[in-house]
Amino acid sequence: MTETERPKRRGRRRGEQLMVPHTEFESYYGRPVIKAPSWAARDIAGYFFLGGLAGAGSVLAAGAQLTGRPRTATAMKVSSLAAVSLSAAALVHDLGVPSRFPNMLRVLKPTSPMSVGSWLLAGYGPAAGAAAVTAVSGRLPRVGAAATATAALLGPAVASYTAVLASDTAVPAWHGAHRELPYLFAASATAAASGMALLLGPTHESAPARCAAALAVGAEEVATRAAERRLGMVAETYRQGRAGNLLRAARLLTATGATTGLLLGHRSRPAAVVGGLALLAGSACTRFGTFAAGVASAEDPKYTVAPQRAAANSSDEAAS
Repeated sequence: MTETERPKRRGRRRGEQLMVPHTEFESYYGRPVIKAPSWAARDIAGYFFLGGLAGAGSVLAAGAQLTGRPRTATAMKVSSLAAVSLSAAALVHDLGVPSRFPNMLRVLKPTSPMSVGSWLLAGYGPAAGAAAVTAVSGRLPRVGAAATATAALLGPAVASYTAVLASDTAVPAWHGAHRELPYLFAASATAAASGMALLLGPTHESAPARCAAALAVGAEEVATRAAERRLGMVAETYRQGRAGNLLRAARLLTATGATTGLLLGHRSRPAAVVGGLALLAGSACTRFGTFAAGVASAEDPKYTVAPQRAAANSSDEAAS
């Protein structure tokens, strides 16, 4: 790092001039200050998306069962089981060695998002599986009800803990939005689960899914704007390049899917299918776009140093 050191401001009198001029930051040969995530986008962004779909889907399944929508409830239970299975497969594939996943269950470390997430998956997976099997077979209804309730209770955590996992890193675009990212992931997961319900469930049972999709789109927009305000200049990574393209597509797809489902999904099966597919695609674009923004922010050194410098300058000014 080549930067002329400047004197500390603490204790400087008002009106006193700095003798050493400020310089623009440059890293050593333009190299990144931190190491970019080595995760494969297909595995980890897919893991983010599928886990969210599974967790939110279990909540919708429980709601559908409680409100007398059995076909939607069964479809969402099977969907959640398939999604969590694929999510776990993507995680294990990224780990490289399958035995690494059970090794993470040897201890429970509450301060580690990865440890907590591993235990969440270990508890949620069997519950989602039992809920799906009993719903399809029609046997052991009490076991099925208990499994459905357990999966629904764990579902929100499964849908959003990946945001905590990402923001616990030093990646500027993720860590800087650590307060908003879980809400963004939860809203995106709700949109995906609503889309799956529109896609698989009958139209006369789709009212809760259509309403949930509309609420998810609004919540996702609010969380995105709040994250961008907090990130400041780092928010550029969410608007430029591959991440910008994916996130713009996500907004268009989720808005289109929610609008189509809300206005036409209750009376037109093709419209419900189109709306469901758009919501699913939009949610996937949100996860892949967020992943791409994180990689871009880690690769450019200015997104690591400039916010830290701005915070240090603010502290110095407040102290002087």
